[in-house]
Amino acid sequence: MGQATAETGRTMAGIINRLIAFFVVLIGTLPVQADVSDVRLWQSPDNVRLVLDLSGPHEHKIFQLTNPDRIVIDLKDAALKMNSLAGVAEDSSDVIRVRSGRRNQTDLRLVVETRGTMKFKSFPLPPAEGVDHHRLVVDLARSQTAAMVSAPEVVKKAESYEANKRDIIIAIDAGHGGEDPGALGPGRVMEKHIVLAISKELQRLLDNEPGFTPFMVRTGDYYIGLRERSDKARKANADFFVSIHADAFKYPSASGSSVFVLSDRGATSETARFLADKENASDLIGGVSIGDREDHLAMTLLDLSMTHKRTASVAIGDEILQEMGKISKLHKKNVEEASFVVLKSPDMPALLVETGFISNPGEARQLKTSAYQKKMARAIFTGIKDYFRSNPPAGTLVAAQQKAAQQFIEYTVRSGDTLSELAVRSGMNMSELRKLNGLNSNSLRVGQKLRLPNS
Repeated sequence: MGQATAETGRTMAGIINRLIAFFVVLIGTLPVQADVSDVRLWQSPDNVRLVLDLSGPHEHKIFQLTNPDRIVIDLKDAALKMNSLAGVAEDSSDVIRVRSGRRNQTDLRLVVETRGTMKFKSFPLPPAEGVDHHRLVVDLARSQTAAMVSAPEVVKKAESYEANKRDIIIAIDAGHGGEDPGALGPGRVMEKHIVLAISKELQRLLDNEPGFTPFMVRTGDYYIGLRERSDKARKANADFFVSIHADAFKYPSASGSSVFVLSDRGATSETARFLADKENASDLIGGVSIGDREDHLAMTLLDLSMTHKRTASVAIGDEILQEMGKISKLHKKNVEEASFVVLKSPDMPALLVETGFISNPGEARQLKTSAYQKKMARAIFTGIKDYFRSNPPAGTLVAAQQKAAQQFIEYTVRSGDTLSELAVRSGMNMSELRKLNGLNSNSLRVGQKLRLPNS
C-alpha cells in the first residue's frame, strides 16, 4: 500500500510539473503590455514604411477605412510615450498625417491618413544587431503603381552621326537606408548616409559622360530589400550593377577598400564571409525573409548565366580596384568572392564595392568628408568608364564610337600637304573629307589633326 501511495504521489507530482511547465510556456507566448516610444516614417518613390518602436512584443490589429482614406492600427493595453506625432508625416507625399487616440480607455489607436487608397501589410520585428527594442513595421504601397520602375531615358544628344544609339546604363545601388542604417562608425556616423553621398556623386559623373546613363536604385533615405534592388536594376535594363558600401569588421584595425563579385563556392577570405553575412542580414533588419528557396531548375539556369556575367564582373572589378588603389589602401589587391544576395543578377555583371571600413577610426574620418567621397566616386567612375570604353555592349553609342575610331586614323598635317592630295590618297572626294573633319574651307595648317580612312 505504501509503495502504491508513493507511486501515485510521484505520478501526481509529474502531472503538476508538466502543467506548471505548460502554463509557463503559455504565459511566455501571451502578449505583454508594450508602449510605443517612437514613430518614424520613411518615404520612398514606390511606398511608405511606418515603424513603431515598442517596449516589448505585442499583438496588433490593422484595417483600412475609406472616405477619407486611412489605415487604423490598434494596440491593446498600450500607450503613446512620445510627445507628439505632428512631424511624423511632414516629408511624405502619400501620408497626410498620423494621429492617435484612446480606445476602450486602455487601448492605443493610431490612424494613418493617406492621400489615396493604399495596399498595406504589417509585421513585428524582434530586437536585432544594433537595435535593442521590438518594432512594428507597417508598409503602405500605392495600389496602382506599387513596385513600378520606369526605365531611364537611354539616348543622349551627342555630337555624333551615331547619336541615335543607346547609352550604357549603370545601376548604382547605395546600400542600406531608412530603418537600416548599415554599419555605424565612431560618433555614430552611418554607412547609409556615406554611401548615398558617394552614389550621388557617381551619378553626377556618369550623367555628364556622353554614352552613359546612371540609374539610382535608392535615391533617398528609405529601405529597399536586397532582391528588390537587383530587380529594379533589371527593370531599368541596366548593363551593369554596382552596390556601394562602407562596412564594419569586428576588429577596428581592419582597413582598406575592396571589390567583391558573387561566389557560388564560398568566400575567398574570413573578412569576405563576415561582410557577406552582415550584408545579407540587412534583409532581416528590414523585415524581409531571405530564407525562401528558388526552384532547382531556375537556380541551375541562373548559375549558368552568372558564370558568363561573373567573368565580366571580375574584369570591371579589376579596373575599379586599380583606380581605388590610387587614393586609398586596398584591403585585398584582387577582386574577392562572397555570396552576397544583392549580387544575384543573371542579366548583368554585378559588383559590391566596399569603399572602406567605417569601423576604422581613420577611414571613418575620411569617408565622412565630401572631398574623399568625391575622390572615391571618381575612382569607381573611371574604372567603369575604362572597362566599357574597351568593351561596349552592342547597339550603344560607345560601341558605335569605338567602331568609327577603328575605321579611321589620326593624321597630322605636314608642310606641303593639301586637302586635294589627302583626299586622293584616302580615296575620298574633297567635300567628303571636309564633312568628316568638320572643315569650313579647303585650307590646312601644319600640325592640324585630321581623321583619314584606315586603309
